[in-house]
Amino acid sequence: MKKDFETIRAALEEHLSSINENTSEIQALFDYLHELDVKMDKLSQRLDQTQLTKNIRQEEVSISPLTFEERTVFLALYTEEEPLSYQEIADKTNMPASLVPECVSSLIQKGVPLQRSYCNNHIFFQINKQFKERQAKENVVNLSLQSFIE
Repeated sequence: MKKDFETIRAALEEHLSSINENTSEIQALFDYLHELDVKMDKLSQRLDQTQLTKNIRQEEVSISPLTFEERTVFLALYTEEEPLSYQEIADKTNMPASLVPECVSSLIQKGVPLQRSYCNNHIFFQINKQFKERQAKENVVNLSLQSFIE
């Protein structure tokens, strides 16, 4: 009987030893998976940043050249912090009020991001803040004194 207990004890010790080995292996695998997860998060962040940069570059290309009237309307909107109505744009640019909606529509079609707002049945326009910042840094629309002389 003592021999049987020794055999059972040896089997239990062997089983315990293999459990301990498995625990160490599981911990090592967990650590490895954690490292992979951290690396995947970093890769995901870099991919997101790359996509944002790519989208910004695509936006740069999408602005078509503006006519003199469109540049004038753009400049009126660009220099104002508050949204402007068609009439206010016409007053600032000394353009006929009937021509302003066409210029605003043309700006939108050429890729200038304008934000619209409504108040008392009047529509107001404002240049998107991020685009305004980009214009200040990169001159995306190519506004220059020479462009107004031509």
